[in-house]
Amino acid sequence: MIKTSRLAAAVKLSLIATVSTSGYFVANNAVAAEESASFERIAVTGSRIQRQDMETASPVTVIDASAIRAEGYNSVDEILQAQPAMAGMAVGSTTNNGADGVAQVDLRGMGASRTLVLLNGRRMVNSGSGADSAVDLNTIPVAMIARVEILKDGASAVYGSDAIAGVVNIITKKDFEGFQLDINGGATDKGDGENVEISALYGFNTDGGNYTFGVAYSDRGGVMQKDRDWVEKGASSFIPTGSLGGKVQDENGNWVDRTEGYDYTQDSWLQTPNERYSFFANATQELVNDIVFTGDLLYTKRQSEQMMAAQPASVMLDVCTPSSTGNCITLTDEMIAGGIAPDDQGRVEYRRRTTDAGNRIYEQDTDTLRVSAGLAGEFDVHTGIAWDLSYTYGKNKAETWVHNSINAKNMEQSVYDNQDAWFSGDPLSQAIIDDISYLESTTGGNEQHIVSGVISGEAFDLEAGPVAYAIGAEYRHDSGYYNPDPVIVAGEGTAAQQDPTDGSYSVISVYQEVSVPFTDKLTGDFALRFDDYSTFGNASTWKIGLTYEATDDLMLRAVAATGFRAPNVSELYGGNVGSYDYLDDPWGNEQDPQILVNYTSDPDLKAESSESYTAGLVYSPSYIDGMSLTLDYWRFKITDAISRLDVQAGLNACHAGDTTACETFGITPDGNLENLTNPLTNVGYQDTSGVDFNLAYRFEGLGLDWSISNDLTYLLEFEQDGIDYTGTIGGMFGGYAKVKNNFSVKAGQGDWSLMYSNRYIGEMDDINYGDAVDSVLYHNISGMYHINDSITASLGVKNFTDEKPVIVASGNEAGTVPEVYDTIGRQIYGGVTVKF
Repeated sequence: MIKTSRLAAAVKLSLIATVSTSGYFVANNAVAAEESASFERIAVTGSRIQRQDMETASPVTVIDASAIRAEGYNSVDEILQAQPAMAGMAVGSTTNNGADGVAQVDLRGMGASRTLVLLNGRRMVNSGSGADSAVDLNTIPVAMIARVEILKDGASAVYGSDAIAGVVNIITKKDFEGFQLDINGGATDKGDGENVEISALYGFNTDGGNYTFGVAYSDRGGVMQKDRDWVEKGASSFIPTGSLGGKVQDENGNWVDRTEGYDYTQDSWLQTPNERYSFFANATQELVNDIVFTGDLLYTKRQSEQMMAAQPASVMLDVCTPSSTGNCITLTDEMIAGGIAPDDQGRVEYRRRTTDAGNRIYEQDTDTLRVSAGLAGEFDVHTGIAWDLSYTYGKNKAETWVHNSINAKNMEQSVYDNQDAWFSGDPLSQAIIDDISYLESTTGGNEQHIVSGVISGEAFDLEAGPVAYAIGAEYRHDSGYYNPDPVIVAGEGTAAQQDPTDGSYSVISVYQEVSVPFTDKLTGDFALRFDDYSTFGNASTWKIGLTYEATDDLMLRAVAATGFRAPNVSELYGGNVGSYDYLDDPWGNEQDPQILVNYTSDPDLKAESSESYTAGLVYSPSYIDGMSLTLDYWRFKITDAISRLDVQAGLNACHAGDTTACETFGITPDGNLENLTNPLTNVGYQDTSGVDFNLAYRFEGLGLDWSISNDLTYLLEFEQDGIDYTGTIGGMFGGYAKVKNNFSVKAGQGDWSLMYSNRYIGEMDDINYGDAVDSVLYHNISGMYHINDSITASLGVKNFTDEKPVIVASGNEAGTVPEVYDTIGRQIYGGVTVKF
């Protein structure tokens, strides 16, 4: 029997307790009863050493299935992004422009590619539209989740690349016996945004094993911007009747200045539709000689949609002169009288919102398969040396379409051939629409192979206990591809030109961990890892963690670690991608504020390097039963970050005579920007720090069982590439509020429970305009009732007071930043669970 201190028991219970996305968890309710208990060896996220105790130097947050259900979340990204430790702008269900239906996590706001996502302790394949840099969380259905563990410090020395900001480990349901049916759904109080999830779980035991199978179906309905009264109307200069040289025809045929813009918000989603089908399975079976087989399988099909207003199309037309021999337009007397005149190159711009062709509808059909199998055993039951071999395979493939895209080359020729039709302002004929529009089609995918082996055990005994270790090796091969539509590759679309992506890399890794009990109170954890990549070379990382039990009530902990992120397939082999950036041409050659920049990748990119530090305490006061708190300071620094240069600074430097800047950006000394290029390079950095505080208290009072929790993150600093983002928000990078806080209180008795929670996002400043952006507080209520031993029902309301999103002048959609604020409004949800 293992004797554990009151503090150790508090840590265990706080880790394995119910943690909701509002910060609620049940902890330490029976510390006294746990004073003397036996524990099997367990795996803890952030270490490969099998431990008897869960307390480690690394801060870990655990969210279990009952908490997820209580909060009414429908996807993994919603669960994670509600955590105070998240920042930035991870794409998800409210990202209508540019995400292709993908959902990601952004721990500390350091970027989705810097948070490693594991499934049952093993890597999840990157997924999305092709050659992706992060995991699409849509591939993991909520119905299969037993718990989510969030490691909030650097873990590259344990897991390798991508774990710079931390690790999200999603643990699936297993060891289940019987049949369970779950039906959950909800909608907004305005009658839209309907969602439903139906799942079934079946499991059975065998002699020495268990097999668990599950299926899940979910359907998320859309919410339109036009159906929310807080959304201000848009005013685009691209209008359905077209404009020539910035002028439009009035009812008398005169060419005059445009007075009204086109309201593009009428045709855009706030919440995007998404339909998913999933199958998952877990197996554990004891074989001969105490060898245990474990395996899991996950398959998810996602069909999603985004919609935006009809394509804003622009072409530059040559104006006829006496010497013209090719295609050109003739400016009439009325046009000239209205102020339409060619530019210095003898051209005039024609703009049109192609509503005749229809809205841009983006569709994705993605399939993701992930299979992992392993064998584990002991060399000798007397030595306690254990071994584990595993193979993991992941594959993701996607087809994406953009309906009603416009072929710019065909449009330009059509304007030359049908000037009266285009300039009249009347609707275009079907023949013209068929000529200029097309269905944009793209394919892409990702594939991953991992072979891993670990040996772990206890090396020898010290006076305070055994020295535990884990030694392992791993081989991983990642590949990805992305094939844009031929029209886009040829540069003939209204969207910028883009090249295909295709590439792969492999890595061989060796690592070791050692846990040393220096004294009864002081324990050290040490990790060292070496990775050898087929691309940039090798990287070595280390991690040191210390825990000190100062008293029976107080534990101090600290971690220092190095980390790295290897360049991914798209960064290495992405080819040219055109981007129309808002820039100022210092030579004055380009009058349009949007200038085409060629974004290029680089096969010679090096890995990013990082340092991370955490220091804190776990306190469980003996004079208050059921209470525990944690306080942790954290800091992350990234150097050699893979980033792009400041194009505007390059333009200005080249104009001032800096020949190196001219060469770097592909600019000629006289200011020719036809080959303006912005390459990826290892020039960036990040430096961010803050404090996390969590308080949990469970007690009995007034005849009820109570649970109170508060989860706070205070951001001290977030600086990236010379810009201080602390306390700011913007549509390009998201929000970095100084204060984010989740609070909840739960009361229950017997078969029922009620919970109130709130989520606070502190005030920020608009990064571009400096305007103050107000704080917001969201209120949620929910209840659960066990009707009998077989049936449980739940009901809840999210955003109970229907708080409107804060308006952000430099927002990216609907006048705000949907990835930061709740744009959907009050939602009512409920569910029923039936067990047999």
